[in-house]
Amino acid sequence: MIASVDPERCAGHGACVSTCPEVFTFTDDGYAEVAVDRIPDELAELARRAAYECPERAVLVESP
Repeated sequence: MIASVDPERCAGHGACVSTCPEVFTFTDDGYAEVAVDRIPDELAELARRAAYECPERAVLVESP
């Protein structure tokens, strides 16, 4: 699985980072970004939850 963060939609709430810090992190400007190229299988469900919890719907988790 792979993840992406739409920088135009991200408002820096940090829900994704709080939910799955192994996959998402903050930029120096305080917005979310993806920290890994591929989501490890054991973190896939947590990454999907992080996408669901984003209030701006800026996070996408999908199969490549």
